[in-house]
Amino acid sequence: MIDVTIENFEQEVIAASLKQPVLVDFWAPWCGPCKSIGPILEKLETEYAGAFKLAKVNSDEEQQLAGAFGIRSIPTIVLMKNGQPVDGFMGALPEGKVREFLDKHVQALEGEQEEEEPLPEEPADADPAAQLEKLQHAVATDPANDDARFDYVKALLLAGREADARRAFEPVANKAGVSRRLDALARWFDALSFAVQHQSPADLDAKIAANRRDFQARFDRARLLVAQQRWTAAMDELLEILMRDKAWSEDLARKTYIAILEIIEPPKPKVAEGQVPPEDATVATYRRRLSSVVLS
Repeated sequence: MIDVTIENFEQEVIAASLKQPVLVDFWAPWCGPCKSIGPILEKLETEYAGAFKLAKVNSDEEQQLAGAFGIRSIPTIVLMKNGQPVDGFMGALPEGKVREFLDKHVQALEGEQEEEEPLPEEPADADPAAQLEKLQHAVATDPANDDARFDYVKALLLAGREADARRAFEPVANKAGVSRRLDALARWFDALSFAVQHQSPADLDAKIAANRRDFQARFDRARLLVAQQRWTAAMDELLEILMRDKAWSEDLARKTYIAILEIIEPPKPKVAEGQVPPEDATVATYRRRLSSVVLS
């Protein structure tokens, strides 16, 4: 077991997971369930005799790491392989359940066990209009459900109904500062407003060509790309800023990058109880790229 900080994360987790599975335990001293799961993980690391490595991250002291992984509750356990998360679970599972989790993944990674069939996903509503109506009904039925409102506003924006989306967002706009998902929508609206005044990126391209450290021009270009729903291109532009100045403009590039990840992350598929659903490939790739840049 090793305590991991932002200084040694690259070596002890990212690099180490290229050779063996690494189980990352995000915990905090005040967390009761963390005190239950922690000794179980340490005991199993010893019993499994090198089949996996246990890394512990104090989420209170390493908030940057917790933010990079999108940790929303603790304890959260993440299994890393080849530099990226492949599975995990939340909460203090009993030892038997943790063994089941480890046996499946450690053996699967070694080729000793066939992959389990995923649970069937619920069929998606093929009719966008019907899906919007369903989301609208969910918001009308429970106006305080911010998750339902996020899904509804996002669906309206993806459908090009900006005016309707702004009206739906207005009741919760003042909560953007305390909700990551609502903040993501606010930044999307900001990009749309900015794009109205900047129809062509040619002037921004010229500024960047003249000075690759013109971070404002790069950020403005990223906003144009967000307005066009070119998500990965926008994140690539933001990474160009982060690689040169991680804290530019009060962490604006990183916050916008995380907002895009919130927007593009699809609904989680259903999995067995107590397990974390696998991450979308694009989201996982860009989370890993953000971690590599932020932790470098």
